[in-house]
Amino acid sequence: MSTIGLKRSLGLWGIIGLGLGYMTPTVLFDTFGIVSIETGGAVPTAYLVALVVMLFTAISYGRMSRVFPSAGSAYTYTRETIHPRLGFLVGWAALLDYLLLPLVNALIIRLYMTSLFPEVPGWIWVVLIVAVVTGLNIWSVSSTSRVNTVLVSFAVVMIVAFLALAVVELSQGVGTGTLFTTETFHHDGVHPAAVLTGATVVCFSFIGFDAITMYAEEARDRSVVPKAIVLTLLIGGAIFLVSAHVAQAVFPDVSRFEVTDDPLPEMAMLVGGKVFQLLFVSAAFAATVASGLASHASVSRLLHVMGRNRVIHPASLFAYVHPTRRTPVFAIAIVGAVSLLAITPSLELVASMINFGALVAFTFVNLSVIAHFVWRRREFRTPKQVATNIVLPLVSTLMTGVLWSFLHRDALVFGVIWASLGVLYAVVMGRVTGRRLTDVRLDDTSDADPDVDPEPVAAPAAL
Repeated sequence: MSTIGLKRSLGLWGIIGLGLGYMTPTVLFDTFGIVSIETGGAVPTAYLVALVVMLFTAISYGRMSRVFPSAGSAYTYTRETIHPRLGFLVGWAALLDYLLLPLVNALIIRLYMTSLFPEVPGWIWVVLIVAVVTGLNIWSVSSTSRVNTVLVSFAVVMIVAFLALAVVELSQGVGTGTLFTTETFHHDGVHPAAVLTGATVVCFSFIGFDAITMYAEEARDRSVVPKAIVLTLLIGGAIFLVSAHVAQAVFPDVSRFEVTDDPLPEMAMLVGGKVFQLLFVSAAFAATVASGLASHASVSRLLHVMGRNRVIHPASLFAYVHPTRRTPVFAIAIVGAVSLLAITPSLELVASMINFGALVAFTFVNLSVIAHFVWRRREFRTPKQVATNIVLPLVSTLMTGVLWSFLHRDALVFGVIWASLGVLYAVVMGRVTGRRLTDVRLDDTSDADPDVDPEPVAAPAAL
């Protein structure tokens, strides 16, 4: 019997493109007004702080992806290094983040389209975008990657155009009147506490570099995944940091904006006029679609691995890989079904629920480094081992802890409810199946030959 596994078709830049698409490069302009008010006009500093925090965590993700080249990410790392039960709970918490991000992107597109075409019911746009994104993901991950790359490239080109137009504005005396200024990072009235609060807001602009680990089983060479994680973070961070500096130089405060919650259209209009505004809003739309494609692809891989480990049911449904498309079709379709919920909720409600899952994943990936290299492998006997295996992940954990302290109350409440549902699910399914879901070990050959696909999982008989 031939084996059927996820197809190894992604190269380094294909994976980086998916990570950048997930991060949505234009999101800086959507949140610029809020962060500028929060930091007192020091948006670049907030992004710099967030980039440093994320870089520490990215190093941990890269190290663990070498040890466990599975598509399960934080779920896999925790269950294999600390405990299967804790791994299940981390995976369950991460689902809150990963499952809702495709929904958020569909919701944002609904808001875009209903503002342009108010006479068309919003549910039509949701169904249309979810159908397109789900269909592309089912067809193949390489097709998803190619479309994502086109969309991200367009968004990046428009960001570069914005920066060029903004520099022209600066040369004419607008804003600070010069590109070469440190006032965008610090000036009178900027307080560290305010910058840190702003960093907690922009930190989630970086969510996406961690999702790269979900493509570990589809990379042509699994050794490129750690490199892709760091490069995605650095490229995305550079885009955010440069854009924030230039935008802050042109707009030292929010006095020129009529709408501060999402000033992207106004910023484009002020630097480039009506035609450029249309192009820039189109770029934001393209970036949102790209994020929808990438986030949909990543969460379906997490569901696939959890089904393959038989910790979510029906396991055969989630674990199934199409014999010719080589994609987890049922897991992808289920994510599409969840995304249809974007027909009714508000963006604020859904967004408040995402941060909990992201912080859980970040925290336990760092702790997994310590558990694996210090507790299991006893690599703490040299100064270098202490620095890399204890100090770096511990510092990253503490930095993430600071973000926990600023977590929105609604996010914490929804997160605790979701985690409680996970515990209830594990108990109930354990009794139904007669086995503890969380005690099943990996079956994806973490230490096996990377060129050998996992054992096939047959399609459910009813299907």
